[in-house]
Amino acid sequence: MACRISELIVDAADPEKLAVFWSQVLGYVELGREDDGSIEIGPPEVGFGGPQPTLVLSPSSSPRTGKLRLHIDVNPTDRDQDAELQRLLALGARRADVGQTGTESWHVLADPEGNEFCLLRTRIRPM
Repeated sequence: MACRISELIVDAADPEKLAVFWSQVLGYVELGREDDGSIEIGPPEVGFGGPQPTLVLSPSSSPRTGKLRLHIDVNPTDRDQDAELQRLLALGARRADVGQTGTESWHVLADPEGNEFCLLRTRIRPM
């Protein structure tokens, strides 16, 4: 038997703000809140344990130092990459420079707290 990724935990200075951003990016909904201020978001009508991992935005006052050791890649589902890039920028993402050459087929972006993620080119079917 193998394991499956069920949750990704992201430290956040403002979990509420990141929960709103990532919910809009991924089409997720709020699944719950913990007493420590953590907010879990995930696919509507499926929630935790479905085929897609949930995100838990966990409050942290520790400043991030250095490059992220793990980042999220996203793919457009109902539009091409250029249209999805414009949508993500309108939601509050911003372009990030991590040393790319400009010839990559993906765009490196940052969420409202500066966490890098990549928008890949290939359109995939929604779940």
